Amino acid sequence: MLFTVLGLVVLLMVLWFWITQPLFAQASINRNVSVDPARLEAHVRMLSEQLTPRDESHPENLDRVAAYVRGEFEQARAIVTEQTFQVKDKTYRNVIAQFGPDTSERIVVGAHYDTAGPYPGADDNASGIAGLIELAYLCGKSAFPLRIELVAFTLEEPPHFRTPQMGSAVHASSLKQQGVRVRTMLALEMIGYFDDAPATQKFPASFLAAFYPSRGNFIGVVGTFGDGLLLRRVKAAMRSGAALPVFSISAPSFVPGVDFSDHLSYRHLGYPSLMVTDTAFYRNPNYHTPADQPQSLDYRRMAMVVEGVFAAVVMLAK
Repeated sequence: MLFTVLGLVVLLMVLWFWITQPLFAQASINRNVSVDPARLEAHVRMLSEQLTPRDESHPENLDRVAAYVRGEFEQARAIVTEQTFQVKDKTYRNVIAQFGPDTSERIVVGAHYDTAGPYPGADDNASGIAGLIELAYLCGKSAFPLRIELVAFTLEEPPHFRTPQMGSAVHASSLKQQGVRVRTMLALEMIGYFDDAPATQKFPASFLAAFYPSRGNFIGVVGTFGDGLLLRRVKAAMRSGAALPVFSISAPSFVPGVDFSDHLSYRHLGYPSLMVTDTAFYRNPNYHTPADQPQSLDYRRMAMVVEGVFAAVVMLAK
């Protein structure tokens, strides 16, 4: 009986390490980089109030979003290009901002700007695009030893999800065809919804509640088995970049939500890829509904997410 109990304890400890990739020390916070929450809110409101609807049946609005993102990228002093492709005789576009030297290896950070249906999509995924824009401004003030590529994707949502028509699939395939090495890809997927109330964080499996907070007040970094070292490095960097709780999970792809974003397109091609997320429908009750409005987001903590992601990009670029 004693050996059985000890075995279960060891198994739980191994499971804890495997799933959550824990860190035992909080790195010191780098206060030299800051993001203005008001700017993030302005971007979210522009996308979810002025440039809506952003679903695939409104390509004219998607073009307006692409133009808005391009303008912001240009102001951030990026090299900006557009990657156009056609689906059913309609033209769609990814908007790409590049920083640093033109190296054969690069880091990619992306977010999708389309929505699932004619909804405001403030958290899903105007928050990710707002974060990507402000990340561009941080990158524009920095020097990197390799190419950093920020990509605003289109057509992430159904009916194109998991198809070659996803904007991220088009981009990832183009990199593969060019023989480009991707050191890491980070997908920003819903980064603005937080809730300090108890029992506001849900999980794909009930036993996970033993390893994570019950309050939806943290940001998540999500990967699959085999991503352990990368998850630890990214989580440590994000914790050093902002005073926001950061938790991670390394789980098989069949767990619902683990691959529900653009990082999936890169993983399919063998590129290391992770998702940064507020956990979407496991926390946000407004997911894919008309209630996904700008006023539901926490822009102060959203700014911390961007600061943390920037710290991760700096770390990965070394």
